Amino acid sequence: MSTSNRISEEIPAAVIEDITRKLNDCRIALAPYLLGLTEKERQDLFKMGNKTVATVQKVGSYVTTNPEFIPSYMQTGEFGKDVTITSQLTPLYNVAFQLASDMDDTRMLAGSEALAEALVYYGSVREAANRGVAQAKPIYDDLRARFTQRNRPKP
Repeated sequence: MSTSNRISEEIPAAVIEDITRKLNDCRIALAPYLLGLTEKERQDLFKMGNKTVATVQKVGSYVTTNPEFIPSYMQTGEFGKDVTITSQLTPLYNVAFQLASDMDDTRMLAGSEALAEALVYYGSVREAANRGVAQAKPIYDDLRARFTQRNRPKP
């Protein structure tokens, strides 16, 4: 089995501690302004996407320039707050999403490489145990439960 090593880094503990503190600081600073939603609430909401962002901004402009068309039941103050918070959080979300995506990619790659190397070691121990090497048997017995092949459904 040929393995390629695409990642060969160690993140210093001080960097991890610093980033953890900074991310927690961000979470704490934003906590009073953020809300959690249930899965059902998320499904039921109107979704604002790339096209609708421009629409909402354009409506905001018309609300300002042509207030005569504002219905009496429209909460223009709340509309303005919602537009503002969306505009404020979108760039933060984009940075956080990119960071999370990059961390997930790196974590996935490192995990894949670690698992591949673990399989190489396990194969070596299994071979040694099968050849009667006494020191390999307890290691093999301990690891084999973790490396059992699961039955895959047949197509």
